[in-house]
Amino acid sequence: MDAPTPTPTRTPAEIRRWRRYLAAERCEAAVYRDLAATRTGEEREILLALAAAEKRHEQHWLDLLGDDVGMPRRGDPRTRMLAFLARRLGGVFVLALVQRAESRSSYADDGHATAQMAADEQIHEEVVRSLATRGRNRLSGSFRAAVFGANDGLVSNLALVLGIGASGVTTGTVLLTGLAGLLAGALSMGAGEYVSVRSQRELLEASTPAPSATDALPDLDVDANELALVYRARGMDADEAEAKADGVLHRLQATGVPEGIAEDEEQTNHETHGTAWGAAVASFFLFSSGAIVPVLPYLFGLEGTTAVVVASALVGLCLLVTGAVTGLLSGTSPFTRAGRQLLIGFGAAGATYLLGLAFGTTVA
Repeated sequence: MDAPTPTPTRTPAEIRRWRRYLAAERCEAAVYRDLAATRTGEEREILLALAAAEKRHEQHWLDLLGDDVGMPRRGDPRTRMLAFLARRLGGVFVLALVQRAESRSSYADDGHATAQMAADEQIHEEVVRSLATRGRNRLSGSFRAAVFGANDGLVSNLALVLGIGASGVTTGTVLLTGLAGLLAGALSMGAGEYVSVRSQRELLEASTPAPSATDALPDLDVDANELALVYRARGMDADEAEAKADGVLHRLQATGVPEGIAEDEEQTNHETHGTAWGAAVASFFLFSSGAIVPVLPYLFGLEGTTAVVVASALVGLCLLVTGAVTGLLSGTSPFTRAGRQLLIGFGAAGATYLLGLAFGTTVA
């Protein structure tokens, strides 16, 4: 009779670590299932496949633990928070957080995790990165405008308020200057965004093939085939353009229906910005939402150093939040982005404050 296979030696620390891995895999699988429940089609299938992969990893730790599996454990707080957000929110924000979670896998350095599991986690990160990129591409334009508008309002008006305040003028003058800066900046942002979007749309319209060109196809000289020049102007070589034009004209002769020239052009993907007026109004209010923050202490009657400290603290908090959110959505450290945002904002405001002290008559 064969002797039973001895149970591998395991330390209490290893058992605790394996149980922690098991809980994390269960929690991550639940995150993917919850995200899949908010989606349809291909994205849903991809997320369910990721959940199935986490289930395989879960089984590895179950097999390794054997009778030491113990009572089911909860995942770590960060993973549980992901599960909560996946159920409540979904979207690119949660995907960005999951991307960061996958990048923190320690399987590559753990001898009890297989090389296949470590490779799976690396591929999972890339899969989630690709899914998150779809969402980032959809919101990149509006998110850029929101962050830029709000941050511009925060920093520029804080700099204005601190610079004027440091020159020694009265609190009423600082308040009036802050409100004037808010209105002037918001109007400038709105007007600039209107002109920008309007100009971009006019440029795109000028680059769009005219419908009348399609109407002219039936009367083209087939032997000369000048339609080939259109395709050559779009970047095709001479032979490819001739073949393309011949195909269009032959189909026209066979069906009698002109084929739209615009449909054959390989269009460049352009970011959709909405209407010029919509962009202008959004920019106005986004700038205003940031610019009102440094003025709030003066609106509530604070003066001097107290007002400066409170205004700086409020703006600093807002800069930290916008920087952290930007970092999370971009898949990088929220702390690094928050710190960078804070340093840039306070650097600009501090420079104007020092100028106010240098050129003012008294210290506020």
